[in-house]
Amino acid sequence: MQERFEAFTVLINRISRNIRKIKSQEISAFNLKSAHISCLYYLYKNDGLTATELCEHCEEDKAAISRSLDYLEKNCYIVCDSQHAKRYKSPFSLTDKGRKVGKEIIDKINEILDEVGTGITQEERIAFYRSLSIISDSLDTIANNWGK
Repeated sequence: MQERFEAFTVLINRISRNIRKIKSQEISAFNLKSAHISCLYYLYKNDGLTATELCEHCEEDKAAISRSLDYLEKNCYIVCDSQHAKRYKSPFSLTDKGRKVGKEIIDKINEILDEVGTGITQEERIAFYRSLSIISDSLDTIANNWGK
């Protein structure tokens, strides 16, 4: 049982560390931070998202998304359709510059995922993500009910 715990935590930590390292290396060319990349990615996939929707997609808190959106807007990657009285309810869309960088990000992500997936069949990948999702949901439940 202890080997299972050690293998799980070490592998998850190593994967997370490598993802952060790859993000840092790859996004340095764009002069952006990881949270900026996530916002651009989700806006490229689903143009017209609100800050609240981006918080959900990116799994980031409201303050981090707000800072990212401010930076991206000031640097002409996104625009806000602020017809609502409350800005967080207004949709954000990519500018031409944002779409160009978003496309480059998507292409780089796909390239990395293709390389990572070498040697894994489609069935193995499906089973892996299904298992990972079950583990994630279980950990969320435990974390949210711990000590209650």
